[in-house]
Amino acid sequence: MNLPQPHDLLWGMPAAGLPDDAPAWAVQALTAGQPVVVRRASCDAGWVAVGVRGQGRAQRLGVVMRLGDIQRQVRPEALRWSAPSPWPVLEALASVAAVLDASGLAWGPTGGVGYQLATGCPVVHQASDLDLLVRTPQSMTRATARELLDTFACGPCRIDVQLETPAGAVALREWAGQARRVLLKSALGPRLVQNPWHPMECAA
Repeated sequence: MNLPQPHDLLWGMPAAGLPDDAPAWAVQALTAGQPVVVRRASCDAGWVAVGVRGQGRAQRLGVVMRLGDIQRQVRPEALRWSAPSPWPVLEALASVAAVLDASGLAWGPTGGVGYQLATGCPVVHQASDLDLLVRTPQSMTRATARELLDTFACGPCRIDVQLETPAGAVALREWAGQARRVLLKSALGPRLVQNPWHPMECAA
């Protein structure tokens, strides 16, 4: 098993691991065997920060899970969709695959699309956005980011891409823009930096 990373889906968290005041929907989700999603936050050794997902955006609960309870782990890059679909978001996922595969970078869907593909639970709808994670262990130039962003401009739905750097994540849309500093999301919280790959060199 790989060390869990943000957006990974994990199975095995028991309902008994929830706080005593956890809402009933969270208990039901874990009792039904649904996975939790790794979130970007720090926690003690032997634990991982995760989120329990219910119905709709209002049902989200941030908790921690014991690493020893993990029974199955699915990363975004393991999820694909290539069949015809009535949902624009799945059509968009199929359409971007060739471009992203050609980049040589590891990538995959997150958010509702990733959750649906991994679990079979129908959560996407006609107005769903496509959330993608692209792993960028090496620096990506802003010119390359703009080229990549342009390829998504004509998709059947809005496509939001997070570039996962060794220091955290930055939105492709921001890195492709003109702002001198961009928002880097890390386990220590969000901050503005000039270089998402080497944030300490130009810390805000």
